[in-house]
Amino acid sequence: MLIHPAELPVYSRYPLRPVRGEGCTLFDAEGNEYLDFYAGHAVALTGHRHPRVVAAIEEELGKLLFYSNALPLDVRDRFFSVLADLAPEGLAHLFLVNSGAEANEQAIHLARRATGRSRIVTMAGGFHGRTLATLAVSGIPRYRGIAMGSEAGRAIASFTDEVPLNDADRLSETVTRETAAVLLEPVQGLAGAFVADPAFLVAAREICDRSGAALLFDEVQTGCGRTGAFTRAQACSVAPDAITLAKGIAAGLPVGAVLVNEYLAEGLGNADLGTTFGGGPLPCAAAAANLSVLIDENLMGRASALEARLRAALAEVPGVIEVRGEGLLLGVVLDRPAKPVRLGLYERGLLTGAAIAEDTVRLLPPLVLRDDEADRLATELKEVLS
Repeated sequence: MLIHPAELPVYSRYPLRPVRGEGCTLFDAEGNEYLDFYAGHAVALTGHRHPRVVAAIEEELGKLLFYSNALPLDVRDRFFSVLADLAPEGLAHLFLVNSGAEANEQAIHLARRATGRSRIVTMAGGFHGRTLATLAVSGIPRYRGIAMGSEAGRAIASFTDEVPLNDADRLSETVTRETAAVLLEPVQGLAGAFVADPAFLVAAREICDRSGAALLFDEVQTGCGRTGAFTRAQACSVAPDAITLAKGIAAGLPVGAVLVNEYLAEGLGNADLGTTFGGGPLPCAAAAANLSVLIDENLMGRASALEARLRAALAEVPGVIEVRGEGLLLGVVLDRPAKPVRLGLYERGLLTGAAIAEDTVRLLPPLVLRDDEADRLATELKEVLS
């Protein structure tokens, strides 16, 4: 049974019910093994049940299960310190939430508050979450259409302008003195691993500077080392006004973060932002340990090395047209529809992800992927495609 009778039927699922995870592998009740190239939407950054993350959660669980932001917490301060050390220069102010969508909502709110403007410019193909506001600014018609089903969603969408990714001329024409922010993914995950050119990101910064708009990077998927640097902004030497993080930040516990500069933080005071569960002790303990593992095991460098290895191996597979993306956020473009291929890989014990681009298999494996595990993907894919 893939869907419990009480559950709304809104998820497409593999027929796998894992009972345990270790490293890059999931196990079902019969002991069958599945190599995880999807990491639960890029969440299992350091693998399933990394010992240091588990130990940190267990230690905190023995102390305090929960308390809200009504009280200061040592474990929250510890996470803030780790994250602040990794954050790009200039983004010294942090706010914790529970998810990427919440983080993007807060970034939009802060940009509108700081600029006194309402319009948001987003990219075609961009995806920023499933709350009403983030759906309304989506660059994927299917998701923006969900928001358009309500009067409030239509109102938000009416203040949204969309431009093609990497089209600096169109961006310059579209951003005006009414634009509060430009919101973009440095690598578009759900769309199929489409990369924003570094030159386009530099141009976006210049355009925002000229117009007075804020530049917001949604690094929910690209952040925390997945693309070879802690953030794609750092890799491209671009300084956005805000970066949002989530997914891989806490190895599976719900944490989102907004990193903002002085401009967006200026004037904020008591009760201007708020969250009940954001910054709870267990997620903070997990995140602090997870990011420490990222540094201590040089997993950002590992992501770049594995990207090169995967690209080289996949280039030799007949039926693979192109490999898009950065680091371990990759889209394998095929000469045929991807869904049957993904199912074929599953039958061989490999989990991969779908994309809006129907010819693309999306890869988001843990950064602890071994060389032999990476090599297995090309071997199995060659068999499926043949």
